[in-house]
Amino acid sequence: MTRAVVYDAPRRFDLREVPTPAAAVGEVVVDVELAGVCGTDLHLHDGGFFASFPLTPGHESVGSVREVGEGVEHVHVGQRVVVDNASACGRCAACSRGDALFCERFRSLGVNAPGGFAGSLVSPGHKVYAADDLPLDVAVFAEPLACAVHGMDVLGLRPGADVLVVGSGTTGLLLTQLLVHGGAGRVTVAAPTEFKLGLARSYGADRVVHVTRDAAETARALAGLQPQGFDVTVDVTGASSVVETLPSLTASNGTVFVYGMCDEDDRVALSPYDVFRRQLTVKGSFAQVNCMERSLAMLRSGRVRTEGLITHRFPLAGYGDALDTLAHDPTSLKVVVEPQR
Repeated sequence: MTRAVVYDAPRRFDLREVPTPAAAVGEVVVDVELAGVCGTDLHLHDGGFFASFPLTPGHESVGSVREVGEGVEHVHVGQRVVVDNASACGRCAACSRGDALFCERFRSLGVNAPGGFAGSLVSPGHKVYAADDLPLDVAVFAEPLACAVHGMDVLGLRPGADVLVVGSGTTGLLLTQLLVHGGAGRVTVAAPTEFKLGLARSYGADRVVHVTRDAAETARALAGLQPQGFDVTVDVTGASSVVETLPSLTASNGTVFVYGMCDEDDRVALSPYDVFRRQLTVKGSFAQVNCMERSLAMLRSGRVRTEGLITHRFPLAGYGDALDTLAHDPTSLKVVVEPQR
């Protein structure tokens, strides 16, 4: 038996003893040593983001291999690995078009299948990656960084672009580093929290701007900073009020990039004439699939740095406190759970 956080319904969870998973053909069982808590987990807590109940959440997992199923040869028992939570079937219409992210049977550990807030999880073998060479505190960022890698694929950044990033949470700081190393001419990060802006600067942002949490006030301040607009404006806050201001901050022929996850029912006002007349492009980036290898390469290279990102640690029994900390503690950045304690 092993312990796991189990939701029976939105906002209803407890810590239970559950059977330790076994590895079938092509599968790997991982004893989870560290699992990141993400803003997505807050949405899942409320039943959003295609959550399937009963559910054990946790989609950012690193640990050691407990068991290897028949046919898996690239990892071995005892090896440190990271788990790519996202799997596509490879057979549906979307997969046949090369759109694996929109797979009709998309499977995501911690979202619609048991995830990493547990002593052990089971994963398809091809979604488990060796990470012996990375410390736990670095390897745990492989999944969120993979999402940022996918974001860069979607964005298709033009070299020399002047980029504004609004927000400086974990995903924002990871994406900021990829923008810095991915050809941006200048990266400006605007956020209300000084210590996060300090990290953004230390990670290579060219300019940081302290703003309030009032979206309209923030937009006015940034418009005065860059009257002609930015080539690319990026929201990583997940606040629809911020997204609504971005077109006014975007230069003609520029791109508005929605990277943060807003609530499913949120709506924003958008001028179709403005989009038409100024040839604005609006893009979104959802999760990731098949980006883990490149994420690990960036972590191994040291170009993407993670020091200072983990601010709070909790045992598995403290999962509820971890959620509350992420949601309400302004001193938190990346909150992690240690399932083995």
